[in-house]
Amino acid sequence: MATQADDQAGLARLAAARSAILGEIGKAIVGQADVVDQVLLCILARSHAILEGVPGLAKTLLVSSLARTMSAGFSRIQFTPDLMPSDITGTEVIQEDRSTGARERRFLPGPIFANLVLADEINRTPPKTQAALLEAMQERQVTIGAERHPLPDPFFVLATQNPLEQEGTYPLPEAQQDRFLFKILVDYPSWDDEMEVVRRTTSDAKSELKPVLDAAELIALQGVVRRVAAADHLVAYALRLVRATRPGAEAPAELRGKLAWGAGPRAAQGLVLAAKARAALAGRGSIAAEDITAIAAPVLRHRIQPSFEAAAEGLTAERIVANILRLVEAHPSSLTATG
Repeated sequence: MATQADDQAGLARLAAARSAILGEIGKAIVGQADVVDQVLLCILARSHAILEGVPGLAKTLLVSSLARTMSAGFSRIQFTPDLMPSDITGTEVIQEDRSTGARERRFLPGPIFANLVLADEINRTPPKTQAALLEAMQERQVTIGAERHPLPDPFFVLATQNPLEQEGTYPLPEAQQDRFLFKILVDYPSWDDEMEVVRRTTSDAKSELKPVLDAAELIALQGVVRRVAAADHLVAYALRLVRATRPGAEAPAELRGKLAWGAGPRAAQGLVLAAKARAALAGRGSIAAEDITAIAAPVLRHRIQPSFEAAAEGLTAERIVANILRLVEAHPSSLTATG
């Protein structure tokens, strides 16, 4: 049973680990501190993330660098149209014992059996293969035939996708998108950052990243995050935000008719967990409203669908989330549950 002193020490360790991880990743990645922070929040919340951005923004390098700072087993899966589910999960083979001639089934684990799995260009493979990740992401196991194979702990899926090139892509099913805690938008670097990128990548300089956390320590810090306090009125605030994304009476009046569907219960869980991770990284033992507000967009942007009417008006999911944040903060009493 963890004591208050243990949790205080854990919060201090988290702050130190964050600083050290940012320092190590900074040897390989220029800028993108917000992106790194959001990925860390997902990992501390024991969840998964999608990184969306145009090619060349170092999404793959960021994930592999992060794995090196965490002494984590790393696996990269390049998603392509011909990728099969067994290419991800593994397969059973018949193996013969040369000394006895006896044959037996043997399971050969696929690349999903790693602590940190990079699903590169996840939207380039058909839904059948995308679905191979569903059980792994939710249950942290893989079922082959009648056998269940547990995945290593900790386990995270960080997926990348390109928002521009749509030919030959397969949009993720809503059920799979819901398994990702965050959808993180990776933007172009600033002028100064891009100058530094060009300098580094056109020289012979090399950087060696050092591990900051091991698997056991990371699991312990995830426990610290879970024990961060969340007052009932803040949990209710997170719930109001989520319920306001759904078509019907609980949507703000100016957004009614603009929502085809909204976020489910996983979104409310995600808001609270990510807020706890954010508070923990800041060294606080309880969450604040600003923690929920700060992570609302990455939690909600991939879980809501604007209606045809909203699309005709140019109202995107991003703008809908911004409007909900404004309206729920301004009129919280109008969005509370009744009965």
